[in-house]
Amino acid sequence: MANFRDILNYFRPYWGLSIFSIAATSFCEITDLIVPYAIGQILNILSGQPLDKPLAGAIATIADTIDYPVNQLLGLGVLLCLIFVVTVVRAPTQPWLTSWFHWDIPLRARRDQNQKAIEKILTLPLEFYDENNPGRIAGRVARGVANHTWTYPEIAGQMIPKLFRVLGIFVFIWFVEWRIAILYLISFVVILGLTLKDLKRLIWHESRLDKYMEDTESRTSEIISNIKTVKAFATEAKELKRQKQRFVRELTVVDYRIHKGYVKLQTWQRTIIQFCLFAILGLTLAATVNGRISLGHFIMTLTLSSMAYAELEPISVLAEIFARRYSSMVRFHEFLKEPSGVDSVGLLEERQQAESCYKFTGKVEFSHVSFGYEPKRQVLHDINLLIEPYQTVALVGRSGSGKSTLVKLLLRYFEPNEGQILIDGQDIRTLDVGGYRRRLAIVHQEVDVFNGTVLDNLKYGRPDATLEQVEEACRIARLDEVIQHLPKGYYTVVGERGVRLSGGQRQRLGIARALLVEPDVLIFDEATSSLDYESERSIQLAMRSLQGTRTTIVIAHRLSTVREADKIVVLDQGKIVEVGNHEELLRNEGIYHRLHALQETGELLS
Repeated sequence: MANFRDILNYFRPYWGLSIFSIAATSFCEITDLIVPYAIGQILNILSGQPLDKPLAGAIATIADTIDYPVNQLLGLGVLLCLIFVVTVVRAPTQPWLTSWFHWDIPLRARRDQNQKAIEKILTLPLEFYDENNPGRIAGRVARGVANHTWTYPEIAGQMIPKLFRVLGIFVFIWFVEWRIAILYLISFVVILGLTLKDLKRLIWHESRLDKYMEDTESRTSEIISNIKTVKAFATEAKELKRQKQRFVRELTVVDYRIHKGYVKLQTWQRTIIQFCLFAILGLTLAATVNGRISLGHFIMTLTLSSMAYAELEPISVLAEIFARRYSSMVRFHEFLKEPSGVDSVGLLEERQQAESCYKFTGKVEFSHVSFGYEPKRQVLHDINLLIEPYQTVALVGRSGSGKSTLVKLLLRYFEPNEGQILIDGQDIRTLDVGGYRRRLAIVHQEVDVFNGTVLDNLKYGRPDATLEQVEEACRIARLDEVIQHLPKGYYTVVGERGVRLSGGQRQRLGIARALLVEPDVLIFDEATSSLDYESERSIQLAMRSLQGTRTTIVIAHRLSTVREADKIVVLDQGKIVEVGNHEELLRNEGIYHRLHALQETGELLS
């Protein structure tokens, strides 16, 4: 669980600058108090009352130094010079000592923490993304970083310096009349204590609201991503009703729990503050009438007290703002503390050296491999399979038989519970995961396409590829005949998630992108299962041209895709039940024969 310490550690690299800027700002806040003090002493001079002993001594020293008599003019001149220094002279330097750092620090920290968030996103295990959609993740990161950024100038630049200002006022009043100072201190402790107590309760409600907002944003993201499905099933009214209910729930919490709580807090705060100000006025007036303090001290005490209690409201407002943002900041740190995937080794530049040193023949062996996503539910049972270099091996079977899971283990998305996977005789767990994966390439059923040009997407895995290499990969993948009909060829923008390309075109792009990295092992994960006949035929021809050039693993539902494979592996309920080529498996009249017969019948019926 994340806590307040994590929020402080957000700015750890800049603690030195933070302490300096907070100290400088607090010093400026305290020096402001010299102005009402000096004005009070000016009133004493004008009314013929004595100056404070420390000030009178300082003026006498100045008079001796400049050889000038101590009189009213000198006293007024010294006090005016003092006011000039703490106001006019200080003015051009204060922004650079204070305001500059109050924004420079959070902006630098924002850069650092965004980088950490991206690193975390890239190293989280796949199951995290099965449970959290992009809208939920992006919203949590964006709110957390933004609230840290906006909160720092308010807390470090305003709230903390104002607390030092309040403490400075207490010291000034103590030297004038200690009884008033004690009343002043007690009132502040009571008000701030009760405020913190109320804010603790309100933070709990803010945490609920943050979760509700995250749920709402997550659903909104899903609606946008699946808008075609929403419209196809005419469920717009249903989705609108569901989101309305979420908005009502958010309003109930934010208005009747949180906002109402803050209004109540302000109500009793202002009442107590005004009562304390009135009490201090009475006590100060009594002390002046009884001759315990001068007229200048009377004005200074009232002015400083008013300044102090005036600071209570902005301090409380800043505390409320922090309370409102606290939950989202903590949830951001909880996200950063999510455990990274077992395949994550960090994002280090040195890794590039390891990536370039691997070169495999493509011999893959699964030795007694067992695996389950949950400890008590095994998906694969004692898998033993040898794939020779340059072989084309097909994995077939019913849905849920473990075909895709086998490939996920090969790519090291997960680690086997038992057994090992070898490539060229080396346990893949002993290899640098980044360097290892760069020698493999996979074409999924749904090819991920980024919003950019066709060329950008093709070179995603190999940015340094030449145009000639790109064109050769496109020729093999039969993408060249698609590109020549695009309005700007390789420089055509494909749109978000490749919406301007058909399913078959995206598949060909995926194949060309995989070929461009020149992998030792190429995997097709049901690459033709959702395509029309013409697109499927084009993909099959592309796959056939690759046969014998590298180790190829094909997962397929449509058995027509794998007839020419060197070896067909049939899985059922997580076990290998048949191995052979197309003709051998048909002669065995086992599961493969039955699946083939069903598909042939289905094709005839269609």
